[in-house]
Formats: sequence, structure tokens, C-alpha cells
Amino acid sequence: MKNKFLYPFLFSLLMLGACSSDDDSGEPDPGKEPVNPPPVEAQPINLADYDNGTGVMMQAFYWDVEPRHEWWNLLTEKVDDWANAGIDRIWLPPASKGQSGGYSMGYDPSDYYDLGEYFQHETTETRFGSREELDNLIAAAHSNGIEVIADIVLNHNSGGGKEWNPYVQDSTYTLFDEAHGNASGMFNRTWEDFHPNNTSEYDSGYFLGQDLDHDVQHVQDWLWLNDNSVAKYYKNNVGFDGWRFDFVKGFSPWVVKDWMESVGGFGVAELWDGNPAVLEKYIEETGISVFDFSTFYKLEEALDRYDDLTYLTRDMVWQNYPDKAVTFTANHDTEKDTHEDNRIAAENKMMAYAFILTHPGYPTIFYSDYENEQFQEKLNQLILINNTIATGEVEVLFADNDEYIMHRKGTDGNPGLLLYLSTNGRKSHTVETTWSSKRVMDYTGNTEYTALTTESGVVTIQAPEEGYAVYSIMK
Repeated sequence: MKNKFLYPFLFSLLMLGACSSDDDSGEPDPGKEPVNPPPVEAQPINLADYDNGTGVMMQAFYWDVEPRHEWWNLLTEKVDDWANAGIDRIWLPPASKGQSGGYSMGYDPSDYYDLGEYFQHETTETRFGSREELDNLIAAAHSNGIEVIADIVLNHNSGGGKEWNPYVQDSTYTLFDEAHGNASGMFNRTWEDFHPNNTSEYDSGYFLGQDLDHDVQHVQDWLWLNDNSVAKYYKNNVGFDGWRFDFVKGFSPWVVKDWMESVGGFGVAELWDGNPAVLEKYIEETGISVFDFSTFYKLEEALDRYDDLTYLTRDMVWQNYPDKAVTFTANHDTEKDTHEDNRIAAENKMMAYAFILTHPGYPTIFYSDYENEQFQEKLNQLILINNTIATGEVEVLFADNDEYIMHRKGTDGNPGLLLYLSTNGRKSHTVETTWSSKRVMDYTGNTEYTALTTESGVVTIQAPEEGYAVYSIMK
């Protein structure tokens, strides 16, 4: 882990009494009177001394990134700093050529094997750059110990040529060959590879563009089974380490399960549903992680919609599947969504990040949030906390409309933490901890308040006005 001990703030430390001796011999000097040493200041623990084995993923894009054709180069310049901050994976946008050519964000895939190498759809480079620049980015990430996650669009294709489709008795844009949107010549397709056809009429009932039929053997072979399939080409030739599966509502879970059995790696599904039972069922069916929309919506409800922090005690995926819940506070879709209930307000973002970076789950940072000058320093400190002392059993000590206090109880040798959220002025609360006779402080720097726990672990802590604090022990 490349985390550095980050203290972008000054702490006011209280004086604690202690006994020590300046005489290294251990024998009293009969010629001197005993002298009491001065009090010793309590010191912060060095968070870099701890490593709980977790990490944080960066979503390394937003909708319509700029500058066009330079995105891979821009990210390459950032991976060193991201690694130092504690990022262990970056999630890239779909890297292949889309129907929109140099303007495409990749969600309209045309040629899965054109990663900025073939002139088609009026461009050679993708919106993000050339294949060589993508290779350079992946190499830079790997040299920093960062895995690279490919965004895979399996539901639909766009940008093919027109052909007669006997199953719809009309012409459809389902012809993909060297002259029609598939210049690589790999995974050529016709109407027989899309719904409806002589294999099946539809899968999940979604027809976004040309809906791929995964029951067709030709489609399975080219997507994940063959040695030169999309999955194996991306892993073995390009160097991707894992997969973000786009819009999995559009096809059956067995598709993702087969893909993962064929190539392995990290996998996370975009199943846009706030019901934790639906998300957990998908985890059980596929074995991969899911973006935890249940936590996202509980954060939105608690901090925005209802202004009630008791929503943070309700059911969320991380409670039952902490290793499969990829938590987040924003992504490329939520940030452009016009419905206010589908995004977390900017003024509440840092409290939301404080929640996901102290609770179980695998947190994701949204690129635009990290690049926000008001957020970056605070996010770096929360990432450090996540990767070090955010560990152990979770206990919610108190929750009401405007206060939420959670204790991570730590493990042997790791002290854990307390998270205190307040949405209505400066608050204080007395709680029971696992820390006996320990001075505690806020490791976010949002408050300089410190306190001493009793022998039984009871302590009164403070939250900053409409903000968050993360307490742990001092030494």
C-alpha cells in the first residue's frame, strides 16, 4: 500500500501526565534529588502503521470527458498520485469504438476490438485516445500496483450496416463486418446474432439498439469462450484486470457467471435497483460484486430527501455481503440525472463519503468529486482512514434525525474508529467504546476536540457543525 500519513491540518493536543526517566542506567544517582519529568503530550497515532487490506476504486471518467482524444494521457499523469493516496483500482469507460466515433463515451459499442486503431465512424482514435495511449495508461497503473477495470457493454450494439431481417420483416442495422462498423474483422455479426431470431425472441425484454442474443453460440464464442474472444483479448492482450458489467438488467445472470468462469478477475455489476434483496440475489446468482445502490439511496434519503439519519440504519447490501458491496456516492449516470432523488446534493457529498469510507464495503470515488478542490484533501484523508483503521465489527451506537454515531471495533492491534455525523449544528454525545483509558481525537481534522475515555471505555465526543468526525485513539 502506498498510503502516506496525511496531516493537512494542525492538531491542538492536550497534556497528559506520565512517568519517565532521563537516566538510561536504571540506577538512582545518590548525588541528585529525584526530579519529576515534564508531562508528555498526547500524540496522534501514525495511520500509515496500519494496513487493513482494503482499498478504494476510482471511477476515472464522467459523461462527455474533455479534452477529447487526450483522456488516456490525462489519466496516465494522475495514477502516481492516486496510488500514493491509496487507490488500488481504476474503472475506465468502455474503451472500444462506438457508433458516435470520436464523440462516443463507449456505451454504443460497434467494434469491440477497435481500441483506437481503425478508421471508422469518422475517426481512428476513440474519444479517449489511441490504443497506444491506452496501453501506456494500463502500464503506468500496473507499475503503481493499480488494477484496471474495463467497462463491458454486453446488452446491445450500435453502428452496423442495414440488412433485411426476416424475423421482423424489415431492414435492421444488424450487419457488422469490415465495411459496416467492424473494421477489425473480429466478431462479425448479422441479424441472427440479435433478438429476435431463430434461436430466441428476446431475453429480458430490453431492446436498446441492437439487442445481442447471448443464447447464440456464435455470440458466446466471440464474447467470452474463444481464445481470441473479447474477454480473453481484453485480459491477455490489452491487460485489463477486471470488469464492470453495464446494464445487467438487459440479459440473464448466467451470462456474467459464464464470462467470469472463462476469464476470472474482479467483477462488479451495474444493477440499478435500490432493493438490497434484488442486489443480493444477483450476487448469489453470479458470484460477483454489485454496485450498492441500496446504500446510495439510503444516503440520499438520509442526507437529502428526508433529512433523517435513521435511514442509515436500514437494510443495505454491505451488511450481509461486505466483500461484494461496491459502495459509491456518485457516478457518471447519477451526476447527470435530472431527478433530484437520483443524486446526492453537493453540500452533503463529504458526509456521504465519510459514511462509505468508514463502513464495510469496497468504496468508489467519483472522478469529478476527487477533482473538486474543496473535496480532494478531505477525500485523501478519508481514503487513508478507510485503508488503515476502518476495520472490525460495526455497531451503531446512536441514530436519530440529525445524529449518527458508528463504532468500528477494530481487530487485534488495530484500534478501529468512531464515525460521528451531524446535520444540525454542533453536537456532543456520550458513548461506550472498546478503548479503555485512551485519549481520542478526530483524524479528519474537522474538529480539534480531544477527550479521554474512562477505564470502561465511556467517552463524550463532539461532531462539527453539520459535518463529520472520525475518532480513534492517540498514543
